[in-house]
Amino acid sequence: MTTTLQDCRALDAQDPLAPLRAHFTLPPGVIYLDGNSLGVLPKATAARVADVVAREWGADLIQSWNTASWFDLPQRLGDQLAPLIGARPGEVMCTDTTSINLFKVLSAALNIARADSPARRRVVSERSNFPTDLYIAEGLCQERGLDLLLVEPGEIAASLTPDVAVLMLTHVNYRTGAMHDMAALTAAAQARGILCIWDLCHSAGAVPVDLHGANADFAVGCGYKYLNGGPGAPAFVWVHPRHADRPDAKFLQPLSGWWGHAAPFAFTPGYQPAPGITRYLCGTQPIISLSALQCGLDVFTAAEALGGMAALRTKSLALTDLFIALVEERCAGHGLGLATPRDHAQRGSQVCLTRAEYAYAIVQALIARRVVGDFRKGDGAYPDILRFGFTPLYLGFEDVWNAVEHLRQVLDSGEWQRPEFNQRNAVT
Repeated sequence: MTTTLQDCRALDAQDPLAPLRAHFTLPPGVIYLDGNSLGVLPKATAARVADVVAREWGADLIQSWNTASWFDLPQRLGDQLAPLIGARPGEVMCTDTTSINLFKVLSAALNIARADSPARRRVVSERSNFPTDLYIAEGLCQERGLDLLLVEPGEIAASLTPDVAVLMLTHVNYRTGAMHDMAALTAAAQARGILCIWDLCHSAGAVPVDLHGANADFAVGCGYKYLNGGPGAPAFVWVHPRHADRPDAKFLQPLSGWWGHAAPFAFTPGYQPAPGITRYLCGTQPIISLSALQCGLDVFTAAEALGGMAALRTKSLALTDLFIALVEERCAGHGLGLATPRDHAQRGSQVCLTRAEYAYAIVQALIARRVVGDFRKGDGAYPDILRFGFTPLYLGFEDVWNAVEHLRQVLDSGEWQRPEFNQRNAVT
């Protein structure tokens, strides 16, 4: 049965999450399908940042570490984020970048895994994992004389051999939108004495995550995608309590900065780790950026009254189902394929279309029409990818219908062939 524009408008009228759109600043006429790369600006952010700059910093100066509670902001935001990822209060810190946090947890995981089993000399990850994760792992393995083994998704189970110390995976693949079964893979690895690290950059705020339910060991993620914390927003780090408080110094994360000290203002020369997740802090925190991230997290707090992550997931799947169906119905014959799994259990909150040629130019032509997605270069498994993220906090069903209509027009008219759409920008 064909879905019409009127059908989509009816779905929007019945959408219980529709009021959340009012929390965001959306440029007029823009259909924004790139929230999986950079989230939209919450309306509260500009005023909040201005207040931090003008009043808390400008007027109150250094007193704001106490009077404005700057000092405990990383933990307060971590507590606010925790329910989105199946963590508990006091277990998450919002701090640093994903890459830095991954360095911390991978270092600690290797120390723990190899303490009793020095023969475990291998880190396993997916070949199509996000490159920064692989770069961090490559550097650590080179430094320690270990091996990094990259495998295809179907090879993960067979790769969990006795010489593996750590399995490091991204929950939702950045290129395809394919989602791993976190609980099953964690259990399979741990049954063989292997620790698991999960990157939640494309999961947090987009799909329900249950770190405790999966019995994961470590997790990291960023704040600027579905969490809408702004460009370069602070990331987050989670460590299961069974690892966070290990007393032996050899199990510590290696960036032992003063913010992770048990008494940072005692200014003693020797490092004494703070208890729990606090030891995963390092240097002085970016208060302005953390304050902006809080505005993004506040929207999720508001979403709890409307059904929370379960309702967001239901809408996300409905949006992506609709997009796939409309593309296949209205854009047939133009060489588009589908890289994203149809199975709901294996799909994140994005849809990735493939095309053997000119995918980049097609995306640029769409952006010129104010339909914003992005391009990712293919690999051995897939051709080039047109990537579209669906953020249920602010996207509606009419947006999906209109986006596909623009895609149909771009393909039918051949306007993607214009020279300006074939000039590569620095950021794709």
